[in-house]
Amino acid sequence: MSNNEQAAGTPPASRPKAARQPRRTRVIVDFMGSMSLAITLLVALAIASVIGTVLVQNEPYTEYLMDYGPFWHEIFAGMGLYQVYSATWFVLVVAFLVISTSFCVYRQTPGLLKDLRRYNTQVKEKSLRAFNSSATADLDQSRDEFLKHAHKVLKAQGFRAREKSHDGHTVIAAMRGRWNRMGYLLTHVGIVVICVGALADGPTLLKLNEWLGNIEIETRSVPISEVPRSAWAPKSNPSFRGSVEIPEGASANVVFLPMREGYFVQPLPFRVELEEFRIERFSTGTESSYESDLIIHDPNRDEPLHHTISVNHPLIYNGYAIYQASFADGGTRLDIDAIPLGAEALRELEIPGRVFQEMEVPTPDGDTRIIEFINFQLENVVPLLDEDGVRENRHMGPSFDFRLMDRTGHGLYYRNYKHPALQEGAMYFLSGVRESPADEFHYLFLPADANDSLERFRTYLAMLHNAEVRTAIARQVARDDDTVPDEQTQAIATTTAELMGLFARGGYMAVHEEIERRVPAERVEEVRDLMIRILHAGLQGLYMEVLQDEGVVSIQEEEQRFLEDTISAINAISLYQSPFFFHLTDFEHREASGLQIARAPGQSTVYTGSVMLIVGIFLLFYVSYQRLWIMARRQQDGTGTHVVMAGTSNRHQVEFEERFAHLKQWIIEQKPVDAASGNTHASNNKND
Repeated sequence: MSNNEQAAGTPPASRPKAARQPRRTRVIVDFMGSMSLAITLLVALAIASVIGTVLVQNEPYTEYLMDYGPFWHEIFAGMGLYQVYSATWFVLVVAFLVISTSFCVYRQTPGLLKDLRRYNTQVKEKSLRAFNSSATADLDQSRDEFLKHAHKVLKAQGFRAREKSHDGHTVIAAMRGRWNRMGYLLTHVGIVVICVGALADGPTLLKLNEWLGNIEIETRSVPISEVPRSAWAPKSNPSFRGSVEIPEGASANVVFLPMREGYFVQPLPFRVELEEFRIERFSTGTESSYESDLIIHDPNRDEPLHHTISVNHPLIYNGYAIYQASFADGGTRLDIDAIPLGAEALRELEIPGRVFQEMEVPTPDGDTRIIEFINFQLENVVPLLDEDGVRENRHMGPSFDFRLMDRTGHGLYYRNYKHPALQEGAMYFLSGVRESPADEFHYLFLPADANDSLERFRTYLAMLHNAEVRTAIARQVARDDDTVPDEQTQAIATTTAELMGLFARGGYMAVHEEIERRVPAERVEEVRDLMIRILHAGLQGLYMEVLQDEGVVSIQEEEQRFLEDTISAINAISLYQSPFFFHLTDFEHREASGLQIARAPGQSTVYTGSVMLIVGIFLLFYVSYQRLWIMARRQQDGTGTHVVMAGTSNRHQVEFEERFAHLKQWIIEQKPVDAASGNTHASNNKND
């Protein structure tokens, strides 16, 4: 076997690796620079952008848990959809897009640059005749005269031309709109520049430090002094976007960077103080605008910087952008009366509270509850029913939110209003209650008296819970009832007092349960109606006693409605699950401004890339790259010139066909075109 045969018969696996290495490298380069990979990555970024737009980003995980439930919350959190633009997979997609587009630029740039300089005068007549846009003609004029005329027309039409003679013929190669080829390069380079700027502004450094174990996410809601140093981001962190709430008169030199289920603390090289916060509202009570007077304390400045920011009008300071993002309560002081709703033995409590603090409150049964003050709202607009039963928005004034818990931490959420509100023609103090912040409020309506206070209701409730008062009222009602025989007066009085006691402790439900326990099933309905009439007689008698103490002689319609509302409120107290009604008597409002502070060194890079991308797209879509070739040679009889002209364009083919037709008239037929009328003037030609 010869050497050639041996080489041909060598198995592929035994061939030298050096012979296969260029092929592998070529495959990798082709794949990384392929259009399919770039489109896939761009589609992934588009989907991520849609998710980041539809799904609210960087909210506390508890909010997502309440909105989507445990199942979908775990899936969304695992995919990083709550922080799409800082998710690891998103950063990797952007990085791969940079690499892929860079490979594409690397592959195509030499050819593009060469294409801009190459006129390709080495063409054949047969090739020119094969173009879709081509024309031939035999002219009577000499070749030199024709070439001179052709150059003149091409120059007037914006073509750059080169001429070369060989093998007895002359070729003019011309091009127009060659900057269209630069559009491809600018578009791709613009994408690379934008992605590089996005990576520079992303949390890449934070993720790297977290992966190396230098920092750890803090998940607890603790004061800044208690946050461990392991949760502090490095001062050298080049880019971030965090938020901080600063109460009036306070300052901060850190921001909190949300990250998955927790946050990092980012130190600032200056301190931001909130001097004053102002807010303006529409007539509906919603906020129209708000602004903050800030003071920047920087060790590198001789004097503090005073500046006012508002929505869409941030402060740019030394590369840091300070935005007016939101507002919140800054720790409003609350003066509260705790009105007992249960036992008569417990007197009212005066509670000095403050938003974001909690305290213990003793209960009638000797235990304690923990009240946590969550928020204070100066203005509230609530949809309520007017006298005609039509729902309309009402200004309710100040309110405060709180949570009342037992020692196990279980409790309900409440919202109480300072002033009474008009509902269906009467005034009520409202208290909303719900099991979680995701639920709607269910309201307890406590009737207000003629002085818009709770005094009459508190008096009635206290007398109802007083056993001695109940007994006395029951006896009086039994004696005053002419339908009750004298020998049954004591029994009726005892029954009335007992029913009033049951109603005070548990409303109608407690009365019904006691009747069902004592009475045979076949007589429950009959006895229930009788007991309810006896109960209402006792409640009416108690109300008359309250009115007499106030000096009211007769019951009018308003007083009768007040009694009905009072009975309804007492009946609902058992579902209210609070031993007190917490009434706000006074407050000292303190606002807090929510600031978003960002540092984005890649912002100018992104802007530069955006300009490049826009210019590149403009060149690609609005500038067509047109090529034209004119071949001229003497005819065989030596009396004229044989001409072949062909052209092509990468865009706007219909427009180019029209242009080529005009070029044919101007160059080959040599018919001057009147720009105003479009008339042509014949010359001496012979055309195919």
